[in-house]
Amino acid sequence: MDERPRNLSRGALLSKLAAAPIAIGALAALQAEARAGTKAGSGSKTALKYQPTPNNGAHCSQCRFYINGKTKTSNGECTQVAGSISPKGWCLAFSKGDNSKQTL
Repeated sequence: MDERPRNLSRGALLSKLAAAPIAIGALAALQAEARAGTKAGSGSKTALKYQPTPNNGAHCSQCRFYINGKTKTSNGECTQVAGSISPKGWCLAFSKGDNSKQTL
C-alpha cells in the first residue's frame, strides 16, 4: 500500500467540490422527472416479461414503480411498463418499494 501523503492543491479541491452540487442537482432533476413524468411506462410487456400473476410472492402492488388503480384490487399503471397492470402481476423491472403515494 502506498504510504505517501497525498497533497491536494486548493484548486483541485475546489474543482472537485464544485462538481458535487451539479451532480446532486442533476440527480434531483431526474428523480423529479420520474415522479412527475408520464404515468404510463414505455417498456413493452413482452420485453419486460410481464405476467399477470405473482413471481415467488413478489407482485406489482409491492413494487416502487407501480401506480395504484382506483381501488386496491383494480388494475393500475407502471412507470416502467406500458398498459394496464394487475396489482398481482410481476415483471423484470420489479423493485420492492413504497408506492403508497402513487395513485391514478
